[in-house]
Amino acid sequence: MTLSVIIPVYNEKQTIRQIIARVMNVPCAKQVIVVDDGSTDGTREILEQLGQSQNLVCLFHARNHGKGQAIKTALSAVRGDVIVIQDADLEYHPEDYPQALALIEAGWADAV
Repeated sequence: MTLSVIIPVYNEKQTIRQIIARVMNVPCAKQVIVVDDGSTDGTREILEQLGQSQNLVCLFHARNHGKGQAIKTALSAVRGDVIVIQDADLEYHPEDYPQALALIEAGWADAV
């Protein structure tokens, strides 16, 4: 089972490197899609750099359209069996993905 992780981003210069590193360290098959929603603080430049060195799909909005539109943009690139929306502000813990996936794989849940 492959996980697609969508990370909508707007002005997350302080946390973007850390959240991407944590997501990449999760031990499961995954696709990581980051959508920069018109950041003006240097986040876009960080993503352009990271996208070249890591296995990331980076998509960019020219201006801010909101989190919902960033998610819609990412959905067009999803290739995984399960989707997680991961905020870049470190509120949610990527380390919890394996437990959530286990519930889905076991048939205990369709959504977690």
